[in-house]
Amino acid sequence: MEQLAEAELYFVCGSQHLYGPQALGRVEEDAVEVVRSLNAPGRLPLPLRFAGVLTSSAEIRSRLAEIGRDPRCAGVVVWMHTFSPSKMWIAGLSSLSKPLCHLHTQYNRDLPWSEIDMDFMNLNQSAHGDREAGYLQARMGIRRKVVVGHHADPEVAERLAAWARAARAWHDWQGARFARFGDNMRQVAVTEGDKVAAELRFGFSVDGFGVGDLAERVRAAPPSEVAALVEEYLASYDAAAELLPGGRSHPALIESARIELGLRGFLRDNGCKGFTDTFEDLTGLGQLPGLPAQRLMADGYGFGGEGDWKAAALVRALKVMGLGLPGGSSFMEDYTYHLAPQSHLVLGAHMLEVCPSLASHRPRMEIHPLAIGGKDDPVRLVFSAGTGPAVNVSLIDLGHRFRMLAAAVDLQELPPMPKLPVARALWSCRPDFKTATAAWIYAGGSHHTALSRAVGPEVIEDFAEIFGVELLPIDQETRLPQFRQLLRQGEAYYGLAQGLRG
Repeated sequence: MEQLAEAELYFVCGSQHLYGPQALGRVEEDAVEVVRSLNAPGRLPLPLRFAGVLTSSAEIRSRLAEIGRDPRCAGVVVWMHTFSPSKMWIAGLSSLSKPLCHLHTQYNRDLPWSEIDMDFMNLNQSAHGDREAGYLQARMGIRRKVVVGHHADPEVAERLAAWARAARAWHDWQGARFARFGDNMRQVAVTEGDKVAAELRFGFSVDGFGVGDLAERVRAAPPSEVAALVEEYLASYDAAAELLPGGRSHPALIESARIELGLRGFLRDNGCKGFTDTFEDLTGLGQLPGLPAQRLMADGYGFGGEGDWKAAALVRALKVMGLGLPGGSSFMEDYTYHLAPQSHLVLGAHMLEVCPSLASHRPRMEIHPLAIGGKDDPVRLVFSAGTGPAVNVSLIDLGHRFRMLAAAVDLQELPPMPKLPVARALWSCRPDFKTATAAWIYAGGSHHTALSRAVGPEVIEDFAEIFGVELLPIDQETRLPQFRQLLRQGEAYYGLAQGLRG
């Protein structure tokens, strides 16, 4: 994945000097074994590094400060093997700026009933050591995830892995830049937003660039690199006859290659992990970037159409969360409906920019008029998305705070659509079309989303929790009266929480 920094998790174990050096030696051995168990191949998406057994306030403060300074650290996992008086943790946790996961486990799975003595009881006190830790974390108002169960339990690893994916996306957003070529699509409200508030809350910046600066990079693309990229296109995708060498639209494919090389170089040189554009501001570009935007998303870049920087950031986050998982993620838009009495479906698409990581088959390069924007006909990949469960995510700026929506959908097989020359997806909504759509509109969800077949609801829930942002799921459990009540409660709770904690 492009511009993805190295990341890892740290594991710290709590105890105290009360139990003596022999017991502490055993605590460390057990903690190392727990880390080794969790680091077994296929269990976690990030390596878990053992960071010691901490037994005093000074030691905790020093170690957590050291961990906090490590740019590779995406999160901290804590476990209390024995009782660890939690007042020792106040200073360290107060300064911790990384996502936190509290693992409530124990070294042994089964109790050795006939051999239990007080030495065993003193050593294996997670049952109340972690409750002591939990009290302090609650008292301090620390956002964290709690995972409960034996470290060898597959469900424990799955839940910890979900948090690790969310923590990695948090890590990726810190200091990230998203390029905005041109401004917002004129008169559109939901794609606007407070970029200062977003940087304060999420850690990424949205920086504007002139389309002319990009156009200069496009014109400067070396001819040899353009030719090589065109060959890559032809080897990677099926192509309409007019786009083949000698075809009447082959020059448009060459122009797409120039735009991709210019975009890719511009983003890389400016340290940007995603971008937006708008068909209303393309001065200096021959066509709206269609194929280039699709390919950049496939390589992990975020994208948002019509200046939608929130969608671009979300697409990038879902790409990072889903790294290594099948299914793909993409910029998406709810476009139109099929409202047959027994089959209410949503047809999702965009003018050009849907990521081929969603494709159910080898994409085909085609060229067609855009009908808006007044530029040359753009090249795009045409395909249908695969089937199965997915989630549509929206990040909304409410003015005084942010909200996230996560709608569970089921992607369906698409019928032939020979006259719709764009990438597309078709889905049914949970619990049903009318409930899900009304809930989305009540909550102010955007028409632009980030759609993922790779990332599950728990990862998105953990991601929102890390940032302290309201997340409203729309799924099989959603009922409109309760959902509207959640909206009212959220206004009170998150308004108060922001006032107290910032």
